[in-house]
Amino acid sequence: MGRWVFDAIGKIEADHQRSADTHLFKLTVPQLEGVDLYLKDESTHPTGSLKHRLARSLFLYALCNGKLDEGIPVIEASSGSTAVSEAYFAKMLGLPFIAVMPRSTAQSKIDTITHYGGRCHFVEAAPDMHDAATRLAEQTGGYFMDQFLYAERATDWRGNNNIAESIFEQMQKEPHRVPHTLVMSAGTGGTSATLGRYIRYKGYETRLMVVDPDNSVFYDSFMRNDPTLSANCSSCIEGIGRPRVEKSFQPDVIDAMMKVPDGASIACMQWLARLIGRKAGPSTGTNLWGALDVARGMAERGERGSIVTLMCDSGERYLNTYYNPEWVRSTFGDISTYEKQLRVFA
Repeated sequence: MGRWVFDAIGKIEADHQRSADTHLFKLTVPQLEGVDLYLKDESTHPTGSLKHRLARSLFLYALCNGKLDEGIPVIEASSGSTAVSEAYFAKMLGLPFIAVMPRSTAQSKIDTITHYGGRCHFVEAAPDMHDAATRLAEQTGGYFMDQFLYAERATDWRGNNNIAESIFEQMQKEPHRVPHTLVMSAGTGGTSATLGRYIRYKGYETRLMVVDPDNSVFYDSFMRNDPTLSANCSSCIEGIGRPRVEKSFQPDVIDAMMKVPDGASIACMQWLARLIGRKAGPSTGTNLWGALDVARGMAERGERGSIVTLMCDSGERYLNTYYNPEWVRSTFGDISTYEKQLRVFA
């Protein structure tokens, strides 16, 4: 191993050592008596999202597998948050970075990537990202980080302060310390793979439910047991949902899946903002809609327990889109049906 790689790994580990863990906070929802609902706030990472964990792991994986060295460009296919986090680490190591993303990606994410010194390469839709990233890597002599392939193998699912270990440790003093259910959406599928594997590794009775937005094939693939499914469409919920079943998606560690309409994700995201006075991104709305559905079912059956889901990123990145009523109406139509369903928790 060359000196540059040794120093690069040291810089990433030093950055990790300087970073605190993310908070796990409890939502107060009186209508769900006996069921405690928690959100792990991943928006507090240095790059503002859950993908900070993934980017760190992907860079370490590439470095330790001899794929990266001084001056090698890093290319990633990402709708935003992963690219933001990878741009941060690429700047730390002095490496060129190119993010391949749909033109519809939020401008705030594009601005942040360029702030970190990265460059954005646009494609028309999500299905075009992978091939464009592969071509760019060939043309530039760069390395395609490929989060959708390597996410599940780059993270140490047995521990090492991964997100699963962090959740269970933070729950130790709670009334129901072993969660009844963890709820997570799928983008790469890497986080749900880490959660599901860790649950089994530790022998917990916790269930893992994965929620999936419209225009994504993960749910149908799971229900049909068909990993070959693909679709010529793109998820409208940034950061989650895919037009094909990615290699990092591990259905065998998932107990159940739920399809969440886009309107429900947006309504739930906005409901959460009113409840806690803080804005989260749209994938958090997808997660929370699924968590509330599980909680409501438990309450109706008289079950007691805890449910944990994730706040994936901050809503400040989406003020001009998902928090803009006119943009929401033009993109998703009328979401009042889902807003009415959430009023029972008001």
